[in-house]
Amino acid sequence: MSIPTPTPSAVRSHRAETYKPGTVIGDWRPEDDAFWQATGRRVAQRNLWVSIPALMLGFVVWQVWSVTVVKLNDVGFGFSKSQLFWLTAIPGITGGTFRILYTFIGPIFGERKFTAFSTFILIGPMLWLGFALQDTGTPYWELALIAAVCGIGGANFASSMANIGFFFPKREKGSANGLNGGLGNLGVSVVQLVAPLVVTAAVLGAPAGGPQHDTKENTDIWLQNGAFLWVPLLVIMALLAWFLMNDLKVAAAPFSQQKVIFKRKHNWLMTWLYVGTFGSFIGFAAGLPLLIKNNFETQGYQATTYAWIGPFIGALMRWAGGWLSDKFGGARVTMLSFVGMAAALVVVIFALPTGGDQGSFWAFFTGFLAAFAFSGLGNGSTFRQIPVIFREQHMRQVEGQGPQAQAAALKQSEMEAGAVTGFSSAIAAYGFFFIPAMFAAMAVTHALWLFIGFYATCLAVCWWFYARKGAEAPS
Repeated sequence: MSIPTPTPSAVRSHRAETYKPGTVIGDWRPEDDAFWQATGRRVAQRNLWVSIPALMLGFVVWQVWSVTVVKLNDVGFGFSKSQLFWLTAIPGITGGTFRILYTFIGPIFGERKFTAFSTFILIGPMLWLGFALQDTGTPYWELALIAAVCGIGGANFASSMANIGFFFPKREKGSANGLNGGLGNLGVSVVQLVAPLVVTAAVLGAPAGGPQHDTKENTDIWLQNGAFLWVPLLVIMALLAWFLMNDLKVAAAPFSQQKVIFKRKHNWLMTWLYVGTFGSFIGFAAGLPLLIKNNFETQGYQATTYAWIGPFIGALMRWAGGWLSDKFGGARVTMLSFVGMAAALVVVIFALPTGGDQGSFWAFFTGFLAAFAFSGLGNGSTFRQIPVIFREQHMRQVEGQGPQAQAAALKQSEMEAGAVTGFSSAIAAYGFFFIPAMFAAMAVTHALWLFIGFYATCLAVCWWFYARKGAEAPS
């Protein structure tokens, strides 16, 4: 599809147009350089920089249990190691399930309105969690239910990523999605770093409730602060999303149109690959604090000191993955990510304590940091691959049929790519559940070897369909 060369008069004309915050935009042409330079970039950037902190808070709510469980028994709850792993895993079920729903709801109701709504409703589980943590008599079933409701925060990713992709031209989609997803993913690190700090003092004052006694450290802590802290921030971001973001008519699509992705082979293949990258990232983030606590705490290594670093690196590397994919191709970067993750987990396996051997914490931790870094690269590269694959396939079908057919094909490819982005993120989110659940149900080393075997299948799929010479859909 040809892109018109911008002229001074065209640029001035586009500058005269207004795309005010809080409105529905009907005319959106990011591939038109004149439009993009005069109007599109500014509007797209505004929506991106509101979307990022809103998405980050969704990840905070989704991951709050990964750090909360570390202190439950220390203040008197008395759950088994298996029960604690299950509390960590449960948000993955609702997060993945609601991502499927959120993938298709956003384009129906408008992403600005839906971003505001989906952010605001997260206030409920944070308040519920804060009050429940103040009573050590709170039954396990209630805490499990709260964990399930917190999982809804993870669903925001599906609608957010599908939405941001519509705002940017092809050449910038990788970087834009990398920034939105990568900085949004930082919510995992933010909650794992900040929550342990705010629970050590009555920083929220008397309204947040009294302290619990940490029998292990022989000190008072305010475990509920790790939940209450985020409530005012959720209110602020919901309002900012409502008043500063935009709805795009081009992104609007009923489910009857979106469901065509279930007939697309590359929807399922890219979902398989994204399960390998993001499923690993979010599952390792959920399980790592308890892995450190269970295997190395007796040697003086505290989960709250180290666990946040891995997700932080992975989140930043997501942007790098998108940027590198824009430069060198997404399939190549995706293959690199699977090779890197497999090698990193081999290091982790041989660093874990076995029998009388205490293992090596620093080899274990370095291996996990590498696994997070490579998963982040893959998260960015796969989301760059999706729009490229669907765009090229649709445009190939209408080659030589004229501008009108090409415009229709481009719009269809954008709609399908957005739906695939959301759906693949939904299925991959179940990694949040399955990885901690596997750690609870079997030996950690056995689980890690299974992950390595899965990465081998992902590597084969990526090479055959997307990376080799003569591949069906080079990306």
